[in-house]
Amino acid sequence: MAIEQFIENEVQNNDVVLFMKGTPQFPMCGFSGQVVQILDHLGVAYKGLNVLESDELRNGIKAYSNWPTIPQLYVKGEFVGGCDIVREMFQAGELQQALKDKGIALRASAEI
Repeated sequence: MAIEQFIENEVQNNDVVLFMKGTPQFPMCGFSGQVVQILDHLGVAYKGLNVLESDELRNGIKAYSNWPTIPQLYVKGEFVGGCDIVREMFQAGELQQALKDKGIALRASAEI
């Protein structure tokens, strides 16, 4: 399977996908770690994909999104952004609202 098809399948078949350095249990960079903390704080179920396991995946996701950095968050097939965008949206309450609008369950204490 071509890497583009693998990425497309992951993005389309998982409600929330985080392409990151490391794993949700062991992030390998601070930016990936920040996004993991935000998603975990919100109680969002998500799939983390470690781009460090494959140069093909690391380069493929950048081409797929036309976005130069990792991590990259996708919700319901739509690219949300990287660490700075996710953090700013979270701090403004926009991420929580966007997730709710797309039918993604949040921890009750994370509701806005």
